[in-house]
Amino acid sequence: MTYRELDTVVVTEDVPAHDLKKGDVGAVVHVYSPLAIELEFVTATGSTRAVVTLRTDCVRPAGRKDLLAVRQLDAA
Repeated sequence: MTYRELDTVVVTEDVPAHDLKKGDVGAVVHVYSPLAIELEFVTATGSTRAVVTLRTDCVRPAGRKDLLAVRQLDAA
C-alpha cells in the first residue's frame, strides 16, 4: 500500500511504547519511504497525543465500513 500525507490509517497491532492500541486511528504526516511513515494521533478534543514513525505493515488504510470509537487513556 502506498500512503500519502493526510491519509487516515488504523493501527493493526498494539504499540505499547507509545500507548497505542490496535484499532487506534491516526493521520499520516510524513512518508519516509514505502516502508515507513510518520503518524499523528490526537485525542477526541484535538490535542496531539503522539507523533510516531511506524512501519507501513503496522497500519492499514481506514475504510468506508470502519466506525470510529473512543477509548479513555490511562491517567499518567
